[in-house]
Amino acid sequence: MGEQRPLAPGEAWRAVVSCFLATSALLARRRIRLPKERVGMRIHFADGTSARVYRETRLGSGLAKDPCTLVVTFRLRLVRGPGHALFRRESLLNTPLFVGFPGFTSKLWLAHDEQGRYRGVYEWDDPQRAEHYARSLWRVLALVSAPSSISYAIVPGVRRDDMITAPGPVEAHASPDAAAWWRVQAGM
Repeated sequence: MGEQRPLAPGEAWRAVVSCFLATSALLARRRIRLPKERVGMRIHFADGTSARVYRETRLGSGLAKDPCTLVVTFRLRLVRGPGHALFRRESLLNTPLFVGFPGFTSKLWLAHDEQGRYRGVYEWDDPQRAEHYARSLWRVLALVSAPSSISYAIVPGVRRDDMITAPGPVEAHASPDAAAWWRVQAGM
């Protein structure tokens, strides 16, 4: 993973508009699912924080042919206390901003952790597509997030559910200086 930065504004916003149009077609064909199996699961991270899954979004089977796990984090500006519950309810309206991106297969939406950070844990088809999405999303998140709180990690060749249920292999391959915020310790 190279230096993290958003795509150029024009390129990012064109990608978001294209995604929105693709999402409209997916909705019309009823391809988007909101399974409940993982809702309520608590995921623990190597930095000592944990967060509860409050929603899952899946496209089709949710399985990628060239899988990678993408973890995105951000901290909302000006959201405190009861504002978090409002954000979690409202966030369903954000679905058109990611489901139509090429390569999307599934996302776990995590509530804010002990440090006020939200995370999305995705399975994506193709690491380059995941990177393109993360760098496009950055422009959207920058509108509502605290400066410098946006970050992402891509783990090629690892399915999202494998990273959550058996994080050992991912942890074993993480470099000693790898940021701990994205490294799953356990999901329960």
